[in-house]
Amino acid sequence: MQLKEIIKNRILIFGSNGMLGQRLTKYFLSQNVELLTSSFEQSSYFNSVDYVQCDITDRNKTKKLILDFCPDYIINAAAYTNVDKSESDRETAWKVNVKAVEYMSEASRILDAHIIHISTDYIFNGENGPYLETAIPNPIGYYGRTKLASENVLKLFAVKNTIIRTNVLYGPTHFGRPDFVKWVIDSLKNKNQIRIVTDQINNPTFIDDLVQSIVKIIELKKEGIYNIGGMNFISRYDFTLMIADFFDLDKSLIQPILTKDLNQPARRPLKSGLITIKAQSELGYRPHSIEESFAIIKSELNL
Repeated sequence: MQLKEIIKNRILIFGSNGMLGQRLTKYFLSQNVELLTSSFEQSSYFNSVDYVQCDITDRNKTKKLILDFCPDYIINAAAYTNVDKSESDRETAWKVNVKAVEYMSEASRILDAHIIHISTDYIFNGENGPYLETAIPNPIGYYGRTKLASENVLKLFAVKNTIIRTNVLYGPTHFGRPDFVKWVIDSLKNKNQIRIVTDQINNPTFIDDLVQSIVKIIELKKEGIYNIGGMNFISRYDFTLMIADFFDLDKSLIQPILTKDLNQPARRPLKSGLITIKAQSELGYRPHSIEESFAIIKSELNL
């Protein structure tokens, strides 16, 4: 047996209690890796995992955690993702989304660790999507500005890195707040009317597809920028209708509305989404169809 076959990858996940972090933790617990997970909360949702509580906006604590563990890969699934609150709480959004990536990069440069960083289609203005990896960013809200700045931090520090841009992440979540699909299901089951925008176009990303793309990036040691998204470019309203159809719920409770009528603090990219040709050709990326993903959610959450 060759030496490289018996050396385990050391993988550190930041944001392990979040939606993506939970799914990554579950996957890597079944693999032959040395895994350390970390979030802001005091404990992990998983009993069988090594976990360290860490506020990633604390430079010393973040760097110490990384340097003590000496990871080969750092997966940064932590972020301040509240788009509207980012407009008013700019200091916190910047600390979590930008400064924390600086601290991770400082430690990674010492160890020659590889950072896999999750970014977003909100770095674009949504006027002429969907977007390739080579499209010129132009964020229209503060959340998008922080995520673009985080990408630039990785370039500035010149650490090994892979940036994954994704959008409208959904999938079976067992802990924490529900994803969009579960929120729609719960709302319609409770006979609540919901207002859904017809003018925001994306290609919603099934969480297991995102996990598998991260696995392939590690396996193939890929660096650079990769778009990860679903097969279908679809409005949020039509996506919601598909949820109602699949789970046999009352579509009459779904009220179409335009984004501007919601009067949200932050502007949203409207014609957006991410073209995944590069991931398909270089990572062998093959996303589930929306119906396939709904079937997995239904089975796993017993819906």
